[in-house]
Amino acid sequence: MGKADQGTALAAGRYLVIPRTLCFITHGEEVLLLRGAPDKPIWPNRYNGVGGHVEREEDVYSAALREIREETGMAVADLRLRGIVNVAHDPEGPGVILFIFTAQALGREVKPSAEGTPVWVRRDRLDELDLVEDLPILLPRVLAMSPQAPPFFGHYTYDDNDRLVVRLSPKAINNTGEGGRR
Repeated sequence: MGKADQGTALAAGRYLVIPRTLCFITHGEEVLLLRGAPDKPIWPNRYNGVGGHVEREEDVYSAALREIREETGMAVADLRLRGIVNVAHDPEGPGVILFIFTAQALGREVKPSAEGTPVWVRRDRLDELDLVEDLPILLPRVLAMSPQAPPFFGHYTYDDNDRLVVRLSPKAINNTGEGGRR
């Protein structure tokens, strides 16, 4: 199969996405969040997971590990894909495909980066922070997943008042290709 067989020449007018990773790193009852730098163009001073864009030469797993190292300086274990969310925020432009991971911290020492400051937060204190708007929905679901749970799927859009609309699959697709029940 050559490059032409990928069908990308037919992309004009199609929905295109920018791939990104988002990782929630845990250590006991704490989760590591990144408080965005005050000069960041998106989500300044707000708390989010660790992650960023997938580069052309890397797979999403490698991108998640790279972003963790760049934004926190840490090494992690047990990096697991937990969900995939299609963020269709602009009907005319590209969207975002978000690959959501969890990982276990090998230690607690972190270092800040240009993206922001990593902060360890107890799970029972997450509601006290200025979180990025999808985290109050996303984070409890991701942190409650068992190690063997398959990834979930989601779709984000915005309504006419520019409010986030989150739809998450009730369960991952089982091995027969059929959606699960609530």
